[in-house]
Amino acid sequence: MKRWIPFLKSEPVVAVVRLQGVIAASPRSGVLNDAALAPVLERAFRKRKPAAVALVINSPGGSPSQSSLIASRIKRLSTELDVPVHAFVEDVAASGGYYLATAADEIWLDKHSIVGSIGVISAGFGFSKFITRHGIDRRVYTAGKSKSMLDPFSPENPEDITRLKGLQEQIHETFIAHVKDGRGDRLTTEADLFTGEVWVGEKAVNLGLADGTAHLVPKMKELFGDKVRFLPYGLRRPLFQRFGTQLVSSVSHGLEEQALWARYGL
Repeated sequence: MKRWIPFLKSEPVVAVVRLQGVIAASPRSGVLNDAALAPVLERAFRKRKPAAVALVINSPGGSPSQSSLIASRIKRLSTELDVPVHAFVEDVAASGGYYLATAADEIWLDKHSIVGSIGVISAGFGFSKFITRHGIDRRVYTAGKSKSMLDPFSPENPEDITRLKGLQEQIHETFIAHVKDGRGDRLTTEADLFTGEVWVGEKAVNLGLADGTAHLVPKMKELFGDKVRFLPYGLRRPLFQRFGTQLVSSVSHGLEEQALWARYGL
């Protein structure tokens, strides 16, 4: 049995949480969502009384709701337990990925990191001409005129587009409010940061979207001393993925995720 010796000071601990991947409600492995990350974040903030929690972010974004849920959990735990949060961006923290970053007290970039994309996007395909060409009839019956909004097998409806844009504007407004709340007066007033544009490295720092260029280990040693210890926390992969075999493959979801990464040249 170890005895507590009051004059021995323990080394500071930094909990490291990797947030890698697309943000979505899907339970698939490799996807970030609140349900999967909740136990990870709870352990990171509560175990060993960390001096700080470091978020290592590499995400092109995804679901607005899941981004909000994860970011809210991070901020709540940080406030309740009085643990500062530092976000370290690797390749990209865009859209929902940047939403997560702004839950941190400070954001640090690599000189090549891409951040921003503070906007809302919806994309899809229309098949109405295709099915008409092949003699296929589309039959949809609804109670409520908006129930079949944006049906990809029906001709595009201007009223549907107006409704969609109204929804996007509401989500965009809450995204902007979240960024302003997280970054405060560090944001520049010299440029419109909320158009969906992205910026790289020092340019993003100059605009107030990040606090500087720095990497996790040297920055944490600078703040907490050379003896700081790092404890990694992350999502556990299913057993079949640990052996390099994927039993179920979703082509459509894979293509969507590739499209999100491809927007940033990744």
